Amino acid sequence: MKEYVYEGKIAEEVFNKALEDLKVSETDILFTKEEVKGKLFKSGTVKFHIFLNSDIANYVKDVLDRIISNLGIKATYEVSIREKQINIKMYSDNNPILIGKNGQTLTALTAICKQAVYSKINVYPYLNLDVENYKDKQVMHLERLAKNIAREVRSTGKEIMMDNMNSYERRIVHNVLTDFKGVTTISEGEEPNRHIIVKPIN
Repeated sequence: MKEYVYEGKIAEEVFNKALEDLKVSETDILFTKEEVKGKLFKSGTVKFHIFLNSDIANYVKDVLDRIISNLGIKATYEVSIREKQINIKMYSDNNPILIGKNGQTLTALTAICKQAVYSKINVYPYLNLDVENYKDKQVMHLERLAKNIAREVRSTGKEIMMDNMNSYERRIVHNVLTDFKGVTTISEGEEPNRHIIVKPIN
């Protein structure tokens, strides 16, 4: 994974020069910023360590390849990058193993890949892993469930507490109910027991 280092006195100028040189926008990169203290009678500088999301995606594919091949599974990958989000969809000859019960293996693979990237560049990537259309189907199911609960809350006037969900799932529910008339959503609890409460708007 290639690292691009830019250093100068004014942070904004250094950062803009990096974007110009690399011909990218801020959504195409991850970076860390380092304040470098100046020597005697000299002012300090700022240093940016920049990594392209496309390079990070390739590194994640390499990590996945090593893990998956050790499981005796052959896989291919479809990569897309939107904004800062790296999306990698896996197609294999044994999808159930990669997904795991209730998506637990897929969640674990995501955590391992994020940590692997962090150990290299000191920044966690915005990474979404999927196996074929597993997550797409889960999103559709969750959106239907959230809307059904919202309709019940609106008709009965009583709040409903949903099951515990991870941050990704909670964001889906919040988003789908943002413009749903007559209800509002809040998150409560501590991880991993954090959940959403759908409340009526009086």
